[in-house]
Amino acid sequence: MTESISEDQIDEQAAPEKLPLDAWHRARGARMVPFAGYVMPIQYEGIIAEHEWTRTNAGLFDVSHMGQLIVSGEGAADALEALLPGDISALKPGRIRYSLLLNEDGGILDDLMVTNVTQDGEEPTYYLVVNGATKWDDIGHLREFLPDEIALNLLDERALLALQGPRAAEALEQVLPGIAEQLLFMQAANAKWHGVDVGVGRSGYTGEDGFELSVPAEQAEALADALCALDMVKPIGLGARDSLRLEAGLPLYGHDLDENTDPVTADLAFAISKKRREGGGFPGAEKILHLLDHGPSAQRVGLKIEGRMAVREGAAIHAGNARIGTVTSGGFAPSVGQPIAMGYVEAGHALSGTALTIEMRGKQIAATVTDMPFVPHRYRRAKA
Repeated sequence: MTESISEDQIDEQAAPEKLPLDAWHRARGARMVPFAGYVMPIQYEGIIAEHEWTRTNAGLFDVSHMGQLIVSGEGAADALEALLPGDISALKPGRIRYSLLLNEDGGILDDLMVTNVTQDGEEPTYYLVVNGATKWDDIGHLREFLPDEIALNLLDERALLALQGPRAAEALEQVLPGIAEQLLFMQAANAKWHGVDVGVGRSGYTGEDGFELSVPAEQAEALADALCALDMVKPIGLGARDSLRLEAGLPLYGHDLDENTDPVTADLAFAISKKRREGGGFPGAEKILHLLDHGPSAQRVGLKIEGRMAVREGAAIHAGNARIGTVTSGGFAPSVGQPIAMGYVEAGHALSGTALTIEMRGKQIAATVTDMPFVPHRYRRAKA
């Protein structure tokens, strides 16, 4: 593995960093807050307004705090499969896969996206997007466990923007003509914008159709300006990003997922491919395959909350007088019109329709286990 990422770089990340678009956000009236080691915009005109705009138009999110990594070299797919439970060797160029970085006990160190960006005639190359809060730990883990002949590079000179919403494709067509029509959900391609290389993936974290755009940091402001000049696009902050992903039933690392949580309990077993279920060979495989066969003792579930009080992370979930779980994410869901939550409950109480109570501020609040997502996903998939 190359030494392109140093221990000194990892240590330096203790101090909050500014995003490449920091001044751009402030000029648009963003309220800035610390998050994942960065100062980031939590809202511009208001969380509910921004949430509803993204559900009906197109919202632009600055997600440059995420880690953009390149893993390359002969044998890169096999090397990644030793750390992830996905079938990376079957991932074709231009395809994206959701996966999980696991520890030796099958606990989730991070959830991430893997894209095969191998060019014709060149060595196998994979583009990983990892969570900002775990970026440096992930890099350290990869450096430790990838073979020496596999190169690991951090794309710290690039920004990452997410364009999300039902009008995202329409908006992108006006800035990068033709690219949206090339892609379905979980597909990726390269584009040129005024001579600048832009990596485009059709994915996102809102449940809406959308795109993630990797662009050199020095061109990020111009690209953001070009998108936000369109009537259907507005900048959107972290607050709405959280309420959108919660409605979409998507977990947030460090809240709904951690290294003590396995993929089966977290309801992420879809990330374990058929080949890996049959052959194992990934960290914690014995434990995880046992849970797939016999079922977990607890399960991540969705919860609809009666009344208007939002429940928060850490609130106890009860069945009668017995505590049977804990809320991991919660808030008001503008598209649902009521508070919702995610949490873990004992498997015997995980059936949709099960009535439970949540203890919040000394009150017992009625809740019902509900299928996720709370709002249907609207990804652009291949027609049947």
